[in-house]
Amino acid sequence: MEHPVLMAIRRAGFTPFGWFHPQAEDRVPDGAKFVILIGNAGPDMWRRFARERNPARDTMDAWTEVAAGELARDLDARAVFPFDKPPYPFLTWARRARAGYVSPLGLNIHPAYGLWHAFRAALLFPVAFDMPQPTLGAHPCESCMEKPCLSACPVSAFSPAGYDVPACVAHLETAGKTCMEGGCLARRACPVGRAFTYGPAQAQFHMTAFLQARLAAR
Repeated sequence: MEHPVLMAIRRAGFTPFGWFHPQAEDRVPDGAKFVILIGNAGPDMWRRFARERNPARDTMDAWTEVAAGELARDLDARAVFPFDKPPYPFLTWARRARAGYVSPLGLNIHPAYGLWHAFRAALLFPVAFDMPQPTLGAHPCESCMEKPCLSACPVSAFSPAGYDVPACVAHLETAGKTCMEGGCLARRACPVGRAFTYGPAQAQFHMTAFLQARLAAR
């Protein structure tokens, strides 16, 4: 049977991706003894968000802060978020939690969920749990010879040099209807985790939020 804490996380609509006992070099605050990374994979969190949010004021970050904060309090934990300032090293924590690998796009890739997941919070516990280490398969990109994710972008925004954000944003503003309606083509080209691909409403929401945030940052 799954650990009761993991079951509670799933009941709240979140996916528990991995966990670890932090060391000093992990920069985990409050002297926490145990960390669980949670977020979205599949439709559960999105459905809860779509059902509960107020479109006039609730960004996904704002909603997540409330929902994950309530979950943390129920579990006698504290929630911290990728959008906190200064930022916490979530991708480093993901390596420690056995929650995925770095993909050629620079995004975290999970052997089961592919690129169709996101870390939304870390739950910090004052006590350690006796949970078996998460099982993580081999890095899926190492056996992917064609790497279609690197050639699918219409403006070649992804390359060994990194992510060309201005080129991506310029495309989305002008000729990026396909990306805006169905999601990032580079992400969609990845063969891993296709069962967890975002549906149209979720894809459009994330693409719109991404574009608006980038335009506002100009």
